[in-house]
Amino acid sequence: MALHLHDTATRTTREFTPITPGKASIYVCGATVQGVPHIGHMRGGLNFDVLRRWLTRGGLDVALVRNVTDIDDKILTKAAGAGRPWWEWAATHERAFQEAYALLGCLPASVEPRATGHITQMVALMDRLIEGGHAYAADGNVYFSVASFPDYGALSGQKPDECQQGEDSASGKRDARDFTLWKAAKPGEPSWPTPWGDGRPGWHLECSAMAGAYLGAEFDIHGGGIDLIFPHHENEVAQSRAAGDGFARYWLHNAWVTMSGEKMAKSLGNTVSIPEMLRRVRAQELRYYLVGPHYRSNIEYSEEALGEAEKAYQRVESFIGKVTARTGAVELGELPPGFTTAMDDDLATPSALAEVHNAVRAGNRALDSGDDAQARAFAAATRSMMDVFGLDPLAWSDSTSDSGLHAALDDLVGGLLAERQSARAERDFARADAIRDRLLGAGVTVEDTPDGPKWTLKDE
Repeated sequence: MALHLHDTATRTTREFTPITPGKASIYVCGATVQGVPHIGHMRGGLNFDVLRRWLTRGGLDVALVRNVTDIDDKILTKAAGAGRPWWEWAATHERAFQEAYALLGCLPASVEPRATGHITQMVALMDRLIEGGHAYAADGNVYFSVASFPDYGALSGQKPDECQQGEDSASGKRDARDFTLWKAAKPGEPSWPTPWGDGRPGWHLECSAMAGAYLGAEFDIHGGGIDLIFPHHENEVAQSRAAGDGFARYWLHNAWVTMSGEKMAKSLGNTVSIPEMLRRVRAQELRYYLVGPHYRSNIEYSEEALGEAEKAYQRVESFIGKVTARTGAVELGELPPGFTTAMDDDLATPSALAEVHNAVRAGNRALDSGDDAQARAFAAATRSMMDVFGLDPLAWSDSTSDSGLHAALDDLVGGLLAERQSARAERDFARADAIRDRLLGAGVTVEDTPDGPKWTLKDE
């Protein structure tokens, strides 16, 4: 069975055929770097990392572009509230996202373009749209004319006459359905020059410009969370195709991580940050928890479900460890047909993981019966399957002890930092300074930030 993927645009699961034989191109909407990443943010990155690994296993050379939105209303508001420059706030949290991706085993993106680095491409795209009668300038803003694009709403199923862009009322709109490509400069906000006046990009414009810059006028797959289908992805399709580009041939959308039935989001106050999670479980266990469910199914967060995922991963890890200890190093083996069939069926990860655990159970029986050769064969297949998920236990083994030590140290240092915060609240600055000096003497540097105290080892 060839790989089939569920395409949001056609509402069908159809065979994946890349534009260029032997290559695959993917654009994934990345983070708006307004704060510390949480597991809801990471789910999409991990889902598309698994897709990339599966395409690579199928022999394709994969280019994956994951953008960074580093200018946005939320970034400006949060930076101003913290008394920090917007660019420094964005850069700080961009690094936090990059660290989280790396900690959870995501392969580096082929490129991670920033919105602010592609103003030239955005201006060129707006110029094409205005020239073609699909956009217009008014009072320093530039708007896309929804009425000019007959296929508007096809991706999301929205009826154009009923759609709401969710934008603040703005000056000069000809039609309430129109959306903003370029925002006129406001006092105190960053801006860039354009032929229509100084300002900053609208959210939707960024992705079309960056996708075109790195993947060309037409590419294979566009990915993101289901919350982006409308208006973000609908508007991307409209502006890109109105400008004459074919844009994405397949649209893939991952579901949410929810808590009490609500999408995990900072605005709802129901997020679980990556640093907090990695104090509870190892990175590979958290990755297992997030990639195990089907990418189009919601994950309802609970401690119980996280604990089950932790134990499931440890059963795989234990089996590989026992076989390695008894028979020596185990190489990657052949993928079982059932695993391949599952992954080719729209990345059916629950069925694929069932194949993993079938192999683990069979391998443990072989170990118990003394059939080391059979146990090695099952271990080789298990390693290969887990490698597709980015979860091969032996690939993580070098970092496991460091991760565990870091988590333990974080607990110890966290206790001292809490004591220091308490001392500062009580204005006992002598005790607070003594705690800081004690940590410094142990090689732990403390930085006080608006997000709370952060610690690092001197040699990190």
